[in-house]
Amino acid sequence: MSPVALEQTIREIHAFLAASVIPLEPAFLHGAFRDLEPELARLRGEVKARGWWAPQMPAALGGMGLTLPAFGRLSEALGRTPLGHYLFNCQAPDAGNMELLLAHGTDVQQERYLRPLVAGEIRSCFAMTEPALPGSNPTWLAATARQEGADYVINGHKWFTTAADGAAFAIVMAVTNPEAESRHRRASQIIVPLDTPGYELVRNISVMGRAGEGHASHGEVRFVDCRVPQTNRIGAEGEGFALAQERLGPGRVHHCMRWIGICERAFELMCRHALAREVAPGRRLADQQTVQNWIAESRAEIDAARLLVLDTAEKVEAYGSRGARSEVSIIKFFVAGVLGQVLDRAVQVHGALGVTDDTPLAFWFAHERPARIYDGPDEVHKLSVARRILRDMEAAA
Repeated sequence: MSPVALEQTIREIHAFLAASVIPLEPAFLHGAFRDLEPELARLRGEVKARGWWAPQMPAALGGMGLTLPAFGRLSEALGRTPLGHYLFNCQAPDAGNMELLLAHGTDVQQERYLRPLVAGEIRSCFAMTEPALPGSNPTWLAATARQEGADYVINGHKWFTTAADGAAFAIVMAVTNPEAESRHRRASQIIVPLDTPGYELVRNISVMGRAGEGHASHGEVRFVDCRVPQTNRIGAEGEGFALAQERLGPGRVHHCMRWIGICERAFELMCRHALAREVAPGRRLADQQTVQNWIAESRAEIDAARLLVLDTAEKVEAYGSRGARSEVSIIKFFVAGVLGQVLDRAVQVHGALGVTDDTPLAFWFAHERPARIYDGPDEVHKLSVARRILRDMEAAA
């Protein structure tokens, strides 16, 4: 898609979201997701009819075929509403699972799982994080997949398995080669249909007072003697960690651009409220120097974050995730920090209104606080970046 066509598409998507999606936010914030599903299904059909469906997937599969930088721009637009990515079928974890299956799935796996996932006929989840072990170290897993004949028998306890509620299958990280010399070669990724005996959705975890449902849920799940054929493994045995890292590179670009979309919406809400709210007769919030500083700082931080992420997207597109490891880590902690700052300022400007569900600010403030934790805590990414910089400098000395 040419730059001009992309800009026009983004303008049209902004108009669609403003007219048809943002008005649904009060029902989303105050009601049950299942009650919204009929209307969301209708809107998903409209998105598909307009040619905006699954923007990160190839046209041959029914997607828009956008490059990573172009999808990043579109992801920012969709991030303006909590419903945006779901309506366009590019929500996490489905988007990452689609990319994984596209790059590494067998013909059978693509036919059985990828095609219906791209079509929006099913949803999926990704089961890696475990409650007993730190998610910041994906080479340390307790879940096992033992070979037995032509099958794997999976046993493990996972949580924050996003979107497990209602998903058709999970991609599970489990140890298949416990004796491997390298800790990076011990785990594999295996597709598990969720109607397989031995799988259990224990609960949807309540996060900051909200227990989501459907695609917006975070599941605690168990696998007890869960048997699947070895042909369900994605890639070679022992490649689980490498595939996870490959999946997370573009995924962090997706998340960061979504966060920037949230920042832009919060920024607009903050500015509009500051202009409209009087703090005394004839004096508005917008006239207060502190609020003006927040507005200026937020504008600079959002614009800097966007340029940083788009530059990283270009590098990932050109060199792959491994060729942009530091850049991917930098955007993760930098944009998560900007997101937290902008949301905090927007809530503060709104005062008591900001902590109600009369705007999406409180939802984002709670729901996006984990941005500094998931996909690797910010502290781990900073440590990794600093060590890489110092190692390279030492080697060049």
